[in-house]
Amino acid sequence: MTISTLKQMFVMPNFEFLAGFKLSIKRLCKEPLGLLGLILVTLIVGSAILAPWIVPHDPIAIDVMNRLKAPSAEHWLGTDQLGRDIFSRVLMGSQVALKVAFSAISLALGFGLLLGLIAGFGPAWLDHIIVTFFDTVRSFPTIIFALAVVTLTGPSLTTIILVIVVTSIPIYGRVVRTQTQALSAQEFILAERALGASMPRILGVHMLPNVIGQLLILASMDVPIVITIEAGLSFLGLGIQPPTPSWGTILNDGYLFIRNTPWMIVAGGIPLILCTLGFTFLGESLRDIFDPKLRKDI
Repeated sequence: MTISTLKQMFVMPNFEFLAGFKLSIKRLCKEPLGLLGLILVTLIVGSAILAPWIVPHDPIAIDVMNRLKAPSAEHWLGTDQLGRDIFSRVLMGSQVALKVAFSAISLALGFGLLLGLIAGFGPAWLDHIIVTFFDTVRSFPTIIFALAVVTLTGPSLTTIILVIVVTSIPIYGRVVRTQTQALSAQEFILAERALGASMPRILGVHMLPNVIGQLLILASMDVPIVITIEAGLSFLGLGIQPPTPSWGTILNDGYLFIRNTPWMIVAGGIPLILCTLGFTFLGESLRDIFDPKLRKDI
């Protein structure tokens, strides 16, 4: 194999990928909602990554003498019933929220992608078994299923991630299955099969690149849903347990003192709103960019 061949195989695709990435970012910045979503997501992810270094106070340090203090220059969002700085707890809570979201969605996307590809391209009997599994899991409402599992196993971060992964696999799996079945009738797939290509090669080389884009956009729009589920379970006392900071526990603490200290509810609710808006706007804009039928510049 010559050097020129190696360059053509590895260097050129990298250049094409970078050029396509830069073009996508440029198109995204031209969309007002897309740019706003990108800014919000960058702000949320950046604050979560840098939280241990930028928090002004220890988020779990108890200071009873300063309990239920109003927002001030020292405590930007006030303090809770134990005197803990709410702003510091909100920043550290973003780490928990994104950890649950990215871990759960990554696992669910991986399993859903694998099962969807097999169901869409495999034999009919295997497709029937996988679809039956999807229907069985989706027949249970997510919150009710989560409450049942948490009641049996106890509240923990691992339990929340497991519940979200199990209930999200059918969503991604059905999307991949539908797209795979549509691609199976395409001429380039039929040609590969006629040439004797194996199933792993067809799925990995030809099917995967054509389905992964829409799946990633769907995953980005599911991030606020997963964060809301985690916050809801933590609000009910079935999610992240004290003293670990979580947006749900902040809302729960604020609910108990809502008449006297409404800033606690506001402090716990605003991150959820910003996270929902940011990932939704970003996902919608990415869908418009990568879907040729929705593109405005062609």
